Amino acid sequence: MPLLEIVKYGERVLETPGEPVTEFDEGLRRLVSDMFETMYAARGVGLAAPQVGVSRRLFVMDCSGGQDPSARVALVNPVVLRVEGDQTGDEGCLSFPGIFFPVKRSLRAVVRAQDVSGEEFEFDGLELEARCMLHETDHCDGIVFLDRTTPLKRELVRRKIKRLQKQGRWV
Repeated sequence: MPLLEIVKYGERVLETPGEPVTEFDEGLRRLVSDMFETMYAARGVGLAAPQVGVSRRLFVMDCSGGQDPSARVALVNPVVLRVEGDQTGDEGCLSFPGIFFPVKRSLRAVVRAQDVSGEEFEFDGLELEARCMLHETDHCDGIVFLDRTTPLKRELVRRKIKRLQKQGRWV
């Protein structure tokens, strides 16, 4: 299966809310399959469609890192229904390679979504699953994890990215 190109921070698609998915067809199933393969190849646990240049409300996740087939899930048109508790932990993003910093998220999240056939379901996630669902739903809303930190930290990360761009290491 072909690997998709993961777009890096700075690309407009990452800061634009995705359009709802309305067609549940072979094209969607192929996109989801390619997104899983791309996510696994990049050693990620979640990947949203905007991260591969597709402005749609869709993400895939597997918090087992490919070790547990039952952990593999695609969430189409996700909506966060409720959250509870707090957790703070280092977070990274495939669109921000090599950049990690602490982000405060909810400890539990319940998300309603559709599967690749259009059937509605709810996913109740704790800890890493909750963090991943909230991070990827943010991508669907045009929000990047850099938006979830302090203004000072945001500026420091932006400066680091500018240095990497000047060195030709952030293309």
